[in-house]
Amino acid sequence: MKKIIYASLMVASIFATTSCESYLDVNTNPNGPDALLQPELFLPAIQSELAVATQWDGRFAGFYTQNWGYYSAGYSLDLHNNPLSDSYAQLWRAVYWSMGYNLSDMIESAELNKKYDFAGVGYIMRALGWQNLTDYHGPVIVTEAFDPDKRTFNYDEQQVVYAEIQRLLMLGIENLERTDGLDEANSGLSGADLIYGGNREQWKKFAYGLLAINAHRLTNKSSYDPNKVIEYVDKSFTSNADDALIRFQGEVSTNSNFFGPRRGNIGGYRQTKFIVGLLDGSNPALSDPTLVGEDPAEEFAGQHLKDPRLTAMLAPAPDGQYRGVTPGVGLTQWTDAEEALEPKSLWNSVGTSSTSPGSQIYIFGDNALFPLMTYAQLQFIKAEAAWIANKKDVALDAYTEGVNAHMDFARSYAPDKALFDQRRAEYMASEELMPTSVADLTLSKIMLQKYIATWAWGFLDTWSDMRRYHYDQGNEANPVYVGFELPEELYSTNQEKPAYRARPRFNSEYMWNKEALEKLGGFEENYHTFETWFSKPE
Repeated sequence: MKKIIYASLMVASIFATTSCESYLDVNTNPNGPDALLQPELFLPAIQSELAVATQWDGRFAGFYTQNWGYYSAGYSLDLHNNPLSDSYAQLWRAVYWSMGYNLSDMIESAELNKKYDFAGVGYIMRALGWQNLTDYHGPVIVTEAFDPDKRTFNYDEQQVVYAEIQRLLMLGIENLERTDGLDEANSGLSGADLIYGGNREQWKKFAYGLLAINAHRLTNKSSYDPNKVIEYVDKSFTSNADDALIRFQGEVSTNSNFFGPRRGNIGGYRQTKFIVGLLDGSNPALSDPTLVGEDPAEEFAGQHLKDPRLTAMLAPAPDGQYRGVTPGVGLTQWTDAEEALEPKSLWNSVGTSSTSPGSQIYIFGDNALFPLMTYAQLQFIKAEAAWIANKKDVALDAYTEGVNAHMDFARSYAPDKALFDQRRAEYMASEELMPTSVADLTLSKIMLQKYIATWAWGFLDTWSDMRRYHYDQGNEANPVYVGFELPEELYSTNQEKPAYRARPRFNSEYMWNKEALEKLGGFEENYHTFETWFSKPE
C-alpha cells in the first residue's frame, strides 16, 4: 500500500483534531507558550508546509528545465530570468519561518519526552528542507540559522550545507534505530506522521534515499563516490510501495492540490516540445525506426509507436494530437486559424481559465497525488552512478527497473488502460528503447528516462541534473539531454548565461540582510546565473 500524506494547507485544520481545551492549555503566560508542545502537534503542519513550498517554487524551476513553457511569447522565466520577488522563494519562507523554530522545538520536545522516533523524523525533515533549499538557491544560511541573538546572518557555501544534511540524516537514522524510549504506537508518531504513519523502517529508507540524492549531486567533484551512491539507493526504496506521496482533499481551495484547477496557479502553462518529443518517438535518443507505423490507435496511424505514458501525462490539442510549445514562443507559433493545433492546458482545457477543466491529466487534479521521492527516481540515480563507475550491468538493471516502475506509476492516470498495456508491451520489447545489452545502453537514455519519471514534480532534482551537465553547453556534439535546446535569446540581464540559482527571498534578505548578501554578489543583475558550487568541476 502506498504511503500517502493527507495534507491541509491550513495549519488550523491540522490542529482541529485536538480539543480546544488541550491545545490552548499549554501555558500560564498570556503572551505565549512557556512550555514545549508535544511533538505530534508540530509534525503534520511541518510536513504539509514543506511539500507545498516545493510545489510553489517548482513552478519556476520547471521553466528552466522545460517541464513547461508559458502560453504567451517572451515570458521572462522561459528565458531564464529570476526576478526579485517573494513569489519565487516560498521554500525560503517555509524552511526559515513556517518550519524554523517549530521544527527545532519539535525535536527538543521529542528528546525530552523520549519520543526518539519523532526526533529521527524531525532531523530528516530538517535535512530535506536544507537539501531542497540549497538545490534551489545555492548558498543559504545554515550555521547561523535560528540563532536568537542574531539579527543578520552570514551565508554558507554548499559544501557546508551538504555536510550538515549528511549529519542530520545519519542522526535521524540513529534515532529511528533506538530501542529505548517510547515506540511509535505510544509516542503518537503513528497518528501524527502524514507520510509513513509512523513506520520507522520506511523513514530510514527515505533517509537513505536523500543521502543518495545528496551524494550524487557531486558527480563533478573528485570526491564523488558512485559506489556510495549505489549503496545508499540499495538501502532505500525497494518498490513503488515506498514512494513518498502527498494527496490533497480537493474540496476547497485551501486543501486542494497547488497544481489543480481549483487553485488556478498554472493556467498559462503548456507542455513543451521537449517532453512531447521524449514520449511521441520523435526524440532520436528514445525512438526505434522499426516502430514507425506501429501505434495501435487509429488517430496516430503511420506515426511512431507512442510511449504509453504520453496520454497519461500530457494534454492533447483539440484535434487529438500531442504537441508542445517552444519556450519563449508559446502558442504564438500557431496562427489564429490553427487554434485546433494548440496544446490544451494541463487541466485539459482550452485557454487559461480553471473554471471548466476537462478530464484529469496526470498529477494536475485537485485531489491528485504529488510525489516527494519515488522508487523510479532512485533507480535512475543508481543507473547513472553505476554508469559512471563503469558497472554497466548494474546500470542496465537499474535503468530497466526504473522504466518499469514509472510505467506502473503512470498507468493509474491512463485514460485507456488496455491501450496503455498494448503500447507498453511493444515499447518494452524494443531493444532500442529498452536495451538488453550493456553495449546499447547510453547515459542519454538514463537521463532522459529519469527526466520523464520526475517530470512535473522532481523539479529541483531535474534542474540539478541539468546544471551538473551544464545544460550540455560545450558538449553539443554528444549531448546528454538530446533534443533539449536553451532559448535562442535568454533574458537581457542574464548576459547570455542560463539560470543556475534562484535569488534569496526578497523581503528577508534584500531588505534586512543586505551586507551578507552583498558578499555573494546578490545585488548583481545576473546573480541568478552564477554557477552553483555542486556543479563546478573540482
